[in-house]
Amino acid sequence: MRRAIDGAGTRAAIVALAVAVLCLMLTPYAPWLVKYPQGWTIPATQWVGATLEVALGAIKPAARLFSGLLDYPMAASNWLLTTAPWPVIIGAVTALGWYIGGARLAALGFIGLGFVLASGYWIEGMVTLALVFVSVPLALLMGLAIGVLAYENARLKPAVQAVLDVMQTVPTFAYLTPLLLLFGFGPVVGLIASAIYAAPPMARNVLLGLERVDPEIREAAIMSGGTRLQQLFLVELPAAATQIMVGVNQCLMAALSMVIIAAVIGGFNDIGWEVLLTMRKAQFGQAFLAGLVIVVFAIIIDRMSARMVRGRRRGGGRIALIILVLGAAAGLTVALPGPANFALFDPAANAVDRAVGSFTAENGIALDQIKNGAMFYLLLPLRIGLDGAVLPFTWGFQWTPTHSAVFYAVFAALAGALALRGHMAGGAGLMIATIVVETGISQLPWPTVVIGGAALGWAAGGRRLGLLVGVLLAAILISGLWDRALLSLYLAGASVFACAVVGGALGLLAALSRSAWAILRPLCDMLQTIPLFVFLIPVLMFFQIGEFSAFLAIFAYAVVPMIRYTRHGLTTTPEDLVEAAQSSGATPLQILWNLRLPYAAPTILLGLNQTILYAFSMLVIAALIGTTGLGQSIFLALGQADIGLGIVAGAAMAALAFIADRIVQGFASARRAALAL
Repeated sequence: MRRAIDGAGTRAAIVALAVAVLCLMLTPYAPWLVKYPQGWTIPATQWVGATLEVALGAIKPAARLFSGLLDYPMAASNWLLTTAPWPVIIGAVTALGWYIGGARLAALGFIGLGFVLASGYWIEGMVTLALVFVSVPLALLMGLAIGVLAYENARLKPAVQAVLDVMQTVPTFAYLTPLLLLFGFGPVVGLIASAIYAAPPMARNVLLGLERVDPEIREAAIMSGGTRLQQLFLVELPAAATQIMVGVNQCLMAALSMVIIAAVIGGFNDIGWEVLLTMRKAQFGQAFLAGLVIVVFAIIIDRMSARMVRGRRRGGGRIALIILVLGAAAGLTVALPGPANFALFDPAANAVDRAVGSFTAENGIALDQIKNGAMFYLLLPLRIGLDGAVLPFTWGFQWTPTHSAVFYAVFAALAGALALRGHMAGGAGLMIATIVVETGISQLPWPTVVIGGAALGWAAGGRRLGLLVGVLLAAILISGLWDRALLSLYLAGASVFACAVVGGALGLLAALSRSAWAILRPLCDMLQTIPLFVFLIPVLMFFQIGEFSAFLAIFAYAVVPMIRYTRHGLTTTPEDLVEAAQSSGATPLQILWNLRLPYAAPTILLGLNQTILYAFSMLVIAALIGTTGLGQSIFLALGQADIGLGIVAGAAMAALAFIADRIVQGFASARRAALAL
C-alpha cells in the first residue's frame, strides 16, 4: 500500500513539474498561458443570474407567504425577549445553568448576562437571541428530517451527503443573495439563512447517531413487534440521543454565527448590526464591546448545550426553581431601571478608542513596518512572485533574469540531491514550490494549476478524484473568475501555511508540556466560540483595512484546529509502541520523529483539512476589510443584488474548498491505511 501511494505521488509530482516547466518556457511566446483569454470564457454569471431569476421568480409568491408566516413567531419572540424584565431573563438562564450543570454554569449564565446588561446592548442582544430562538427549531427540524431520510433510504444517502458537503463549503454570504430575491429585505432573510446554514451539522449528527445504534437494540425493537415508525422514534432516535445532542450544540453555534453575518444586509437592530456599524465608524471601543457581547452569548450557548450533551445534572431542580422564582419576582414586583439605563462600559469603550488612537499615533511607524514587512517580504512575493515583488525601494535591488537563473539552479541542485537519495516526489515537489515562489500564485499559468491540481488529486484519491479536481478547476477557468480564484487561493494558502507552521509548533509544544496545554487550551476554547465577525475588530484596531489585516484575521480563526489535532495525534500514540521503542534504546527525539509523528500523521492531516475549511470560511468575511478575490466578488454581489455573480463566485469558492478538503482527506485515508488504522 505504501509503495503504491509513493508511486502515485511520484508520478503526479513529475507530471505537474513537467507541465510547470513547459509553461514557464512557453510563457514569453504565449502570454495567453498566464492571462486566460476573455473570449474563451462563457457568461456564466449572466446565465446563472437569468436562470435563477426566472426559477426563483416562479416561487417568489410562496416564499413571500412563508416569510410573512415567519414574521409572527419572530415578532412574538422578539417582543417577549425585549419587553420581559431583565431580571426574569437573567433568572431563567441562571436557573437553567444550575439545573443542567450546577453552580459553575449558573454563575456563567448570571455573570454573562449581567455583562450584557451592563454593556448597554441588552435590547440588541435580545433581538439577536430572538432570531436564534426561531431559526434553531427550523434548523433542528430540517436537520432531523434530512438525517432520518438519508438513514432510511440508502440510495439517497450519497446524494444527501454530497448536498451537505456543498452546503458546508458554500460561503456564508452566498446564501444571502438568492434569499434576498426570494424573501425580500428584512430580518426574515437572516432567520432563514441561519436555519439553512445550521441544518447540515444537525443532519450529519442525526445520521451518524442512527448508524451507531447498537444492532442488538435494533433487533430488540424488531422483536417487540413495533412498526417502523415506532422503532425509529421510540427506540433508535432515543438510543442516538447523545450524538444528536452534539448536533444540537453545533446547530446552535452555527445559527448564532450566521445571524451575526446576516446583519450585513441591515434592517434590524441586532448586535451584529451594532458591530458592523461601529466598525464602519472606526469606533473600535464600542465595536469591541459589542463583539464581547456576541462572545458571551456564544460561550453561554456552547457551554450549556455541551453540558446537555454529556447528560450530567449536578444541580437540583428545587434550587433552580427557587432561582427562577426569585428572578421573576424581582422583575415583576420591584421597580428596577430599564436596560437602556445601563451603559457602564461606555467610559471604558471610549478609553479604548483613545488608547488605540494614542498607541497607533505613537507607534504608527512600527506598526507600518510590521505590516509593510509582512506584505513586501512574505505576502507580495507569494502573490506576484519574486520577479515582480523584489524592487529597489523594498528589497534594495532589482530582480533580474540572472537572479532567476541562480535561484532555479540552487534549488534544482537541492531537488536533484533529493531525487538521487530516492526522494523523487520530494525533489519534484521542491521544484514546483520553487516555480511558485519565483512566479507567484496569481501569475501561474492556468495549465499548471489545472493539470497540477488534477495530478495532486490523482495522487491523493486515484483517477476519479483527479478527474473531478481537473473538471472543477476547468469550470472556474471558463467562468471568467480565474484571476479572482487565484487571488483567493493565494491568501488562503498563505494563511493555511502560517497556521500549519505556528499551529503545528504549538500543538507539538502542548503535546510535550502539560503546562503549555493548560495555557493553550482555554485560549483555543475561546477562539473556537468567537463568531467570525469579531476576529476583524482587533486587527482593524491596529492595522486598518488591508490584505495584511485579512491575513491576521484568517490566521487567528483557522489556527485552532491545527493546534488541537496536532496535540491529539501526538498524545494518542499507543503506549505499547512507545514502550517497545524505549526498550530498544531509542531517545525521546527519535521516538518523536520516527514513531509519534508518523503515527500522528493522519490526525494532523485532518487538522490541516479543518484549517483549510476554516480559512476559506473566514476569507469571505475578510472581504469586509478590503481583500480581493472571490470573497470580494461575493460581497459586492450581495450589495448589488447580483444573484448570478453571487452564486457563481460562491460556487467557485466552494469548489476550491471542496478540492482542498478531498485532497487532504485522500492523503489522510491513505496514511491511515498504510498504518493499518
